Amino acid sequence: MTRLLPHSLIDLEAEQNTLRVVGDVGMTAAAELAAAGKKWLEATDEKSVVFDFSGVQKASSAIISVLFEWLRTCKAQKIAVSTIMLSAPLERLASLSELDALIHSLALPL
Repeated sequence: MTRLLPHSLIDLEAEQNTLRVVGDVGMTAAAELAAAGKKWLEATDEKSVVFDFSGVQKASSAIISVLFEWLRTCKAQKIAVSTIMLSAPLERLASLSELDALIHSLALPL
């Protein structure tokens, strides 16, 4: 496991083909988080990735924005997203925003 973001409130970890976020992401940390994940995605040789947000217990639109930034990067790099795991609070936010079907439909090979 490689820690990609040295931040006191959140962790961004890369392990094999998985990017894992742990902690609560607010607007302040979201840009840093998005940039660190994007940098890893642009440098990886992986053809398929997993996004694991199951360790995020506070739902916020900031983390959804991070997810969409990483999805755009995957599309540009021709990396398939095999799985997107959301915590229960993020699932509820995605459902309330009517983004859940979209998010889970994007977790398909390119």
